[in-house]
Order: sequence, then structure tokens, then C-alpha cells
Amino acid sequence: MPNIKSAIKRTRTIQDRTERNNQEKSAMRTAVKKFETAAANNAENVQELFNQAVKSLDQAASKGLIHKNAASRQKSRLSKKLNA
Repeated sequence: MPNIKSAIKRTRTIQDRTERNNQEKSAMRTAVKKFETAAANNAENVQELFNQAVKSLDQAASKGLIHKNAASRQKSRLSKKLNA
């Protein structure tokens, strides 16, 4: 544990950011999984779930949680499943 006041604050902010990033990544993964299960089952709300998944991927990429090329690759794969 750090002794310097600024280092103590820094560790606290890092923990807060890590927790927030993990929550946002988990929400992104959940949105993608919801779309994939709906696409596999030919549900009627597939387009809506696709839009939510793409939105969450774009937000994660813009915030730096995932690389922009990784987000693009995942969106491409999801659109292939949508059109299949």
C-alpha cells in the first residue's frame, strides 16, 4: 500500500476505473450474446438486438475498452449472422 497521498488517490481511481471498465465490457459481451442466441433461434427482435450489440461495441471501442479493429471485426461477424 502506498504511503504518499497522491499515490493513495491514484490507486483508488485505478480501482474505480477498472471496476467501471469491467462492467462496461460485461454489458457489451451480454449484448453480443443476446443477439447471437436470438439469431440462432430466429427470434423476431433480431434487428433490435443487432443494433444494441453494434452500439455497445462502438461505445467500447470509443472508450478504449477494446481496439477499434476488434470492434469492427466483431460487427462484421454479427452482420454476417444477421444476414444468414
